[in-house]
Amino acid sequence: MAKYQLLLPKMGESVAEATIIKWNKKPGDYIEADEAVMEIATDKVDSEVPSPVSGKLVEQLCKENDVVQVGAVIAVIETEAGEENSNDQASAEPVIENTLTEAPETEATPKETKKEETEAHTTQVPGIDQLADREEPKATGLRYENRFYSPLVRNIAMQEGISNDELDRIPGTGAEGRLTKDDLIEYLNKRGYQPSKTYGQPSTTQSGHHNTETTPQPAPVHSQQQVQPAQEITKEKPGNDNTKQAVEAPSSTTSVSGGQEIIEMDRMRKLIAEHMVYSKQTSPHVTSFVEADVTELVMWRDRVKNSFEKREGEKITFTPIFIEAVVKAIKDFPMINVSVNGTQIIKKKDINISMATALPNGNLIVPVIKKADELSLIGLTKAVNDLADRARNNKLNPDDVRDGTFTLTNVGSFGNVMGTPIINQPQVAILAVGAIKKKPAVIETPQGDAIAIRHLMFLSLSYDHRVVDGALGGSFVSRVAQYLEKWDPNRSL
Repeated sequence: MAKYQLLLPKMGESVAEATIIKWNKKPGDYIEADEAVMEIATDKVDSEVPSPVSGKLVEQLCKENDVVQVGAVIAVIETEAGEENSNDQASAEPVIENTLTEAPETEATPKETKKEETEAHTTQVPGIDQLADREEPKATGLRYENRFYSPLVRNIAMQEGISNDELDRIPGTGAEGRLTKDDLIEYLNKRGYQPSKTYGQPSTTQSGHHNTETTPQPAPVHSQQQVQPAQEITKEKPGNDNTKQAVEAPSSTTSVSGGQEIIEMDRMRKLIAEHMVYSKQTSPHVTSFVEADVTELVMWRDRVKNSFEKREGEKITFTPIFIEAVVKAIKDFPMINVSVNGTQIIKKKDINISMATALPNGNLIVPVIKKADELSLIGLTKAVNDLADRARNNKLNPDDVRDGTFTLTNVGSFGNVMGTPIINQPQVAILAVGAIKKKPAVIETPQGDAIAIRHLMFLSLSYDHRVVDGALGGSFVSRVAQYLEKWDPNRSL
């Protein structure tokens, strides 16, 4: 028999850790190859971890709600001794065979044994390159660049007013030079500054798993009766720098005085709430509106949608058409496709369109169509349908929701005619498309003005007034409307 170490796999360039949500298998259960062993959650998406091998689950090395680093061993699976040879050792994780151990029968500490086993097998483990090639933090003068900060450290730094530049100058004692909570608190004490609170203690502030790029604090909710919310306490396990344990009270519904309910937010709702508050605190929002006559577009789609579905096996909705118009307008006004870093404006070369997608549980996720300017309308249609379907079935990967440069949200799918959307940081603009309504409108004809029934819709563009002024924002949304209004009714696909 052989024992196979299952590692937490790489889930994207920006993902360094994940939270164990649920174990699908218990010790003693048999696991088929490619069968899901557990469900995990990151700051980006929720996903499953499959087993590359068949065998019996011997040991679970992490508990539910533990926060585990990418590359950490999460389980041990007992496989048939000859299975590896038959598969040419095509596993992605180290395999330790008891029958091949030739070390003297002397006891060694668990740490020494694990270290020796890892070193002995590292050079012969196929697929070990699944782990992220993490760039070591390097000291430039007194700065530690390319260093990962945990959500807790970023949260403390934000509350104490420590900038990213100052954070990069603090030496860390954690693994790979990481800055720990204790390092940061010690730094605050040494510079003669008393932290505003005792971190790591239960308090009335929720401290869920924040996105490493955005860590705002949710706005307080005032009610007639103060209710202590369920707490989530993140603490480091002694003797293990790579694993943190999160102790979180389960979501619950509590009746207060029989007249109100207190419903604890789930993990994704907390992230959404924090991201929205952070965006409003970061960007001065301005919204411009324009009404577009999309009669020709509606009639064209009605004519081609059935034949398109028969030929391509895909339904063509209005969303890819809107995205195509947005991409064209971005090419005309490239300063919409930027982000802000302090006093620097970062102009994006790629046009990656984020599309807000409502989930069946009432939450929201924003998958990204990468390099949308290189896709045809057919390609955009397939990309939209694929991402929307995988989003609703919880099959997105972390890379599917990163690197967006502009966001489109279709509020018309809920019957809304317009909206004032919140910018998806670190982007600087978001377009909301409203419902298409039949309305009487004045049109110009060779015989003069006339009133006719037309298909009209509103476009609402929210933009960051730090870098986008009214002229640019208004011109951009008007250009999108023009591309929709001037749709070629004879266009073929």
